[in-house]
Amino acid sequence: MGIIERKEREKAEMRRRIVDAAVQMIVEEGYEKVSIRNIADKIEYSPATIYLYYKDKDELLYDVQSQAFATLAEEFREKINAVDPFKRLEQLAVAYLDFSRQHPELYDLMFIIKAPMNTLVEKEKWENGDPSYDALHGLMQECIEKKVVKFKDATIATLSVWGFAHGLISLHLRGRCTKVSRVPEEDIPGVIATAIDEYLEMIKA
Repeated sequence: MGIIERKEREKAEMRRRIVDAAVQMIVEEGYEKVSIRNIADKIEYSPATIYLYYKDKDELLYDVQSQAFATLAEEFREKINAVDPFKRLEQLAVAYLDFSRQHPELYDLMFIIKAPMNTLVEKEKWENGDPSYDALHGLMQECIEKKVVKFKDATIATLSVWGFAHGLISLHLRGRCTKVSRVPEEDIPGVIATAIDEYLEMIKA
């Protein structure tokens, strides 16, 4: 291995260490605790070292977000396997809801917190989120073509399905569901799951 290749590998390994430390901090201590200094302390390097790899916290969080989307994609691959497109849509909804329950801090970073998205000012596409959106869009297009949903336009269908599920999940993660619905906190996950099931039945052709 040449010098250039070795340096590139070492750089990639360091970025991975930084991202892994940030993920662990988000999961264990919450997003608010994440800072360049705290991450540097965790991996036992100086903050200046972190800045050699990331210009700011937002850029680092964008890479953390990328890893979170990779985790979501892996769960989709494991849990979505039906032949019928509407059944796959139901499986996707369950997997998406399960992910938000099991990884609430990562879900927050992926879909709610603005900080990682600040990096997109310098990017043409949202490389992290586009594959997930495209997968849902493709599935909705298939559902429309096979006439198993009432929608006529795949983009409207995609935004509608995603928006419904995300809205309920976000209200729950941000502590709004119990306050406005008066439903006990421990019952909210079941209520959300039922609401999504009934929504899917409503859009079924």
